[in-house]
This record gives sequence, structure tokens and C-alpha cells, in this order.
Amino acid sequence: MSLYLIPLLFLALVILFSSFFTVKQQSAAIIERFGKFLSIRQSGLQLKIPIIDKVAGRLSLKIQQLDVIVETKTKDDVFVKLKVSVQYKVIKDKVEDAFYKLDYPHDQITSYVFDVVRAEVPKMILDDVFLKKDDIAIAVKTELNDAMMEYGYDIIKTLVTDIDPDAQVKEAMNRINAADREKTAAQYEGDAARILIVEKAKAEAESKRLQGQGIADQRREIARGLEESVLVLNKVGINSQEASALIVVTQHYDTLQSIGQHTNSNLILMPNSPQAGSNMLNEMLASFTASNQIGEAMKEAKEKKRLQ
Repeated sequence: MSLYLIPLLFLALVILFSSFFTVKQQSAAIIERFGKFLSIRQSGLQLKIPIIDKVAGRLSLKIQQLDVIVETKTKDDVFVKLKVSVQYKVIKDKVEDAFYKLDYPHDQITSYVFDVVRAEVPKMILDDVFLKKDDIAIAVKTELNDAMMEYGYDIIKTLVTDIDPDAQVKEAMNRINAADREKTAAQYEGDAARILIVEKAKAEAESKRLQGQGIADQRREIARGLEESVLVLNKVGINSQEASALIVVTQHYDTLQSIGQHTNSNLILMPNSPQAGSNMLNEMLASFTASNQIGEAMKEAKEKKRLQ
């Protein structure tokens, strides 16, 4: 009798243990009875009638992400690939719809993404695709929300995470960008060169102004010195004409002496007219004669002064 009880006891234990099942956190289990939907069980330890009830499937209630790559053409006839990331989840109160109405939700979402992207991007030129990628993402989210809500799916967010034009287009864009930057650099260099020239011209003008002022001051001081020298010579009995001649001769010899002090000097004073040679000789003789006369006059003046 006990031999028949052992299989029955074992079968009873199997049936008992098969009555219990667990559901993980952030997930839901669909229970069917004889192939018909019965209930949805949430996380924790659950109970079902063995043989009669069964777990038909499980759905995750976590946020999931689906990456869809769409190739399309822009308004300016450039082929571009866009990577659209769709974040979605099963609505907790619509687990039944999500399980029974769609066999392949990924395919459904992908179809809507393709439809929206290929409707929006051809309205834009390539530059606008980069600038308005958020507008594309919003359009995809709006369309998906309206469509997938019926099937028990909530679209959390859509992102255009990558825009990849054709390789030749990217190379051309890089060349355009490089040329534009070189043009800007050339403009800055030209502006810098122009500023340098202007500032240099201002500095030269200021230098010449100061140089002219210095020459004017020098000549004024020379004139004042000559005036004082003539007055001194007049006091010793030398008239103005004789004093001027003496000063000129003195300056002439001072100049020659100054030139002779520099051993490496290559400065030569030359007359600049055909008759300059004879004129120079006559002037030198005249200056020597005048200097001798001036010297005699100075001696006589000193003698008179001594006798007085």
C-alpha cells in the first residue's frame, strides 16, 4: 500500500510547488486560464492553480532604449544617416494591451521613426539638420506617443544622437570650414599689418616733429651764442662784420678738427660746383688774411686797454 502512496505524494508535492511562482521587481507576469487572459501579477510571490493556470509571459516595466538608424536625403540632395534613440516603457496599467496587441514592439517603433524622420529631414538643408535636430526628436516623440499609447507603451524621450553625412560631403564641409578660417586669419593679419603701418607712420611723424623742434631749438641756441660772441668781440673793439668773419673761420676749423678726431671717419667735404676749387682757395686765403687782420686788431685793442 505504501508503494502506491509514494508516487502520489511526489505528484502532490510537484503540483503544490508548481502553484507558486515569483515575479521580479519592475516587471509583470500575464496569467492565462485555458488560453484565456486571466490576470496580471506584479512583483513578489504569487499563486496560481496548477495545470489550469499558466504564466503566458512576462514584461519588463523598466525604461528601455531602442536605437534606430535612418538614412534619408536632405533638401539640398545630401544623403545623411541619423541615429535616433527612443526611450520607452510599458505603462503599468496597460500591460495587457502591451502584451496582446503587439508581437514585436521594436519593429512598430522603428517603422514610426523611419516615417517621421523621412518626412521631416527632406524639408531641411544639411546645416539645418544639425541646427534643428531637437525639432526632429520632438516630432518623432509626438508621433510615437500618439501611436504607441494605444498599445500600452509610453514614449519617455527621443534623441537624435548622431548625424552622419556622406564621407565626401564631410570632407567638403571640412574644406569649406578650413578655407573660411584661413580667410578670417588673413583678415586679422591684414588688420594687424595695417595697424602696424599706421602706428609706425605716427611714430615717424612724431619723431620728425620732435627732430624738427630739436633742430629749431639748436639753431636758436646757436644764434643766441653767435649773438653773445659778437657782443663780446664788440666790447674789445671788433666790429660786427669782423666778428662774424672770425666766428665763421673758427667754426670752420672746429668742424675740420671734429672730423679729424675720428680715425674711421669716411666723411669728405667737397665743393659741388666747377668753380668751387678756385673759390675755395680764394676764400681760404681771404679768411687767413682776415684772421691775421683780426689778430692784429685784437693785439692793438689789448695794448690800448693795457696803456689805459
